[in-house]
Amino acid sequence: MSSAKTPPRNRATKPRREASETVFFDDKERLRGMAGAGDRFLILIEQELGVRLSAPGGGQIVITAGDGAARDEAKRVLKRLYASLEHGLTCDEAAVRAALRLRDADERAGGNEDGVIRVPRGSSLIARTEGQREYVRALKNDKAYDLVFGVGPAGTGKTLLAVAYGASLLVQRKVEKLIITRPAVEAGEKLGFLPGDLTEKVDPYLLPVWDALADTLGRHELEKMREDGRIEVAPLAFMRGRTLNRAFVVVDEAQNTSKPQMQMVLTRLGEGSRMAVTGDPSQIDLHPREPSGLGHALGILSETKGVAICRFSRVDVVRHDLVARIVEAYEDDARRASGTAKPDR
Repeated sequence: MSSAKTPPRNRATKPRREASETVFFDDKERLRGMAGAGDRFLILIEQELGVRLSAPGGGQIVITAGDGAARDEAKRVLKRLYASLEHGLTCDEAAVRAALRLRDADERAGGNEDGVIRVPRGSSLIARTEGQREYVRALKNDKAYDLVFGVGPAGTGKTLLAVAYGASLLVQRKVEKLIITRPAVEAGEKLGFLPGDLTEKVDPYLLPVWDALADTLGRHELEKMREDGRIEVAPLAFMRGRTLNRAFVVVDEAQNTSKPQMQMVLTRLGEGSRMAVTGDPSQIDLHPREPSGLGHALGILSETKGVAICRFSRVDVVRHDLVARIVEAYEDDARRASGTAKPDR
């Protein structure tokens, strides 16, 4: 007969209690926006962090599964998204992925307001990546920088953030004008044959900028400011000879400026003015024999006092997750073709 003890037959083994974290939120409407239709944004966080999220009601989200570090990170991501909704943003897949990428250490270093652009009577924007946060910091640091370059691939928010910041200055009357200029490379800067007045000639080349302004200010306020001349459309060819005083100037698509054009537009700055220059060196439409003025300017101004150069990468793409993968594929192809990293032209 075996001497081993037989366990009692009727004693049920207690299930192991799963560790969990509960996060409470004051605004239930904002919580619903953060969760998304059918909890789609919570599901995305679950997939990325290996946790399980449930919203039992009462303004709370319960985080289970995963290890302690994963649950802590899920808690931080939820709080980031909730805070961004407080600033007036809507929650979408890009916002969720951006919140997942943002490191907690960088968020603490910057503070909650560091990456926020507030537009009175309009929409507020908040930096969604570390690169965007650095860019917004440079734009807002008017004591250190009068000229800020935002350089990088499509979908990183270079133009949107610059335009939104300029609009915020305009609404607060810290500047008298918001001037937006862009090289009309497709028409060779020869706009006279196009029908309509100057604004109508240039508008087709500035649709992304007008969309950004409409999103920031609202259509009514935008039209009002256009009519009274506070927002001005200025093709690069028409900037020559001007001195821009008490204005915020956005030079968009700057990779398509020639070296003389870039020198010309940078030297338009007058009293009380600041400038943001945005461009993507990988999308140059100039003749192959004509070097880009953007790459040249970045090289000679990198150590100049009063100039900030913010470089974005594919990790800063917030437009759509596929865009980041497309950018990566094209970068890899360019490296294979050249046998090395592709420099700015």
